[in-house]
Amino acid sequence: MATITKKELIDRIADKTNSKRVVVKRILQSFLDEIIEELGHGNRLEFRDFGVFESRLRAARVAQNPKTLERVPVAAKRTVKFKVGRLMKARLQADERPARSYDGQRSRPGQSLGPA
Repeated sequence: MATITKKELIDRIADKTNSKRVVVKRILQSFLDEIIEELGHGNRLEFRDFGVFESRLRAARVAQNPKTLERVPVAAKRTVKFKVGRLMKARLQADERPARSYDGQRSRPGQSLGPA
């Protein structure tokens, strides 16, 4: 699994569209800035077949420090939830392939990959 950076995406889009890299960078950054702005206002962003971004309020809670076992209050905070759209879900599921064991056999659900 690889990590793709914004720079790599900009380069790909510039190549595919025969556009200047600086123009693509400005457009992509403007797009990301708008997403942040809208989520900051509490708005929902829906991109058909891609997915939905929503700003959610996480309730205040009491957590526990695992080292000291001390109970610590955690304040309420806003977070972003992303719900996968139809086309992305289909693509992700199409890419799911059963793992191969070390002897080259495909594993089945519930089947161990190690020796029996």
